[in-house]
Amino acid sequence: MSAGREFGRELGIGVIGCADIAVRRALPAIRKSPFQLVAVASRSAEKAAGVATRFDCKAVEGYDRLLESPDVDAVYIPLPNSEHAAWARRALSAGKHVLLEKPAVPDGPTARALVELAEERGLVIMENFAFLRHPQHDQARALLEEGAIGELRAYDGAFGIPPTDPSGIRYQAELGGGALWEVGCYPVRAAQEYLASPLEVVGATVRVDPEPGVDVSGVALLRDADGVTASCSFGMSHGYRSTYSLWGSRGRLVLEWAFTPSREARPVLRLHQQDRETRIVAPAADQFLGVFTAFHRAVCDPAERPAHHGELVRQAELMARIRERAFG
Repeated sequence: MSAGREFGRELGIGVIGCADIAVRRALPAIRKSPFQLVAVASRSAEKAAGVATRFDCKAVEGYDRLLESPDVDAVYIPLPNSEHAAWARRALSAGKHVLLEKPAVPDGPTARALVELAEERGLVIMENFAFLRHPQHDQARALLEEGAIGELRAYDGAFGIPPTDPSGIRYQAELGGGALWEVGCYPVRAAQEYLASPLEVVGATVRVDPEPGVDVSGVALLRDADGVTASCSFGMSHGYRSTYSLWGSRGRLVLEWAFTPSREARPVLRLHQQDRETRIVAPAADQFLGVFTAFHRAVCDPAERPAHHGELVRQAELMARIRERAFG
């Protein structure tokens, strides 16, 4: 249990980095979560101050200084992908629980080493796939378990976004950019909710844009031991698409806005059974609030942690196998 709980105060959380995702989605959610937002850190004092003023917390210049703060029990790390592992290690070594923005780390050995460090120190490390906290996925799982589409035969997921500023982080290979890491991880992670682990990578391919030197589109084909397949398409030179479907022996279920619905949106699930289509409207939900609430539970309850640790390792190992198959 966190020292913060022992002294009877709210658990404090700090944010390492002022990335766009932190400012747009994470920080507003933290303010509504069970955590107390203590501080945001940036390498730029001016940038930290601007964000801290907006969210009524302390501004810290330098990430190490935030980790030295005794009122910070946990940290959220939305840094470039290439920096995740190093700062997660430093945070765990400083006694802080860690929520890492996706993709957490590039391979299984790195993931296992971080999990081992977290468990040695009685901490949790968790990967932020916020979409899983939206109730539409609970609805999808419940329909599958009820037999609404019969036995699952195939999963088909796709996440694509339009091209953005070519000087941005997602186009910089040295910072862990590329479509597989940026958007491919979403349909791959969702597939693991429905197929049995471990998954075999049957095939994978990517298209690399030679100018930035990163992959801008691709597809991975996965299979579990029961022969259920998953096709995971991704790209960042596409019209926006954020969906997955479950095809069963007696029907099909389609989630139209699976990965990045807004807080106010009510995503639609379409259930196809023989000649009938049923339109199911999911409730509006802040999936980032859901992930920080789940993270808070894991900080407070050690029994919650093994599941998060296992998920982080499985995702890192699977993504590494896909990357090896795609890039050779």
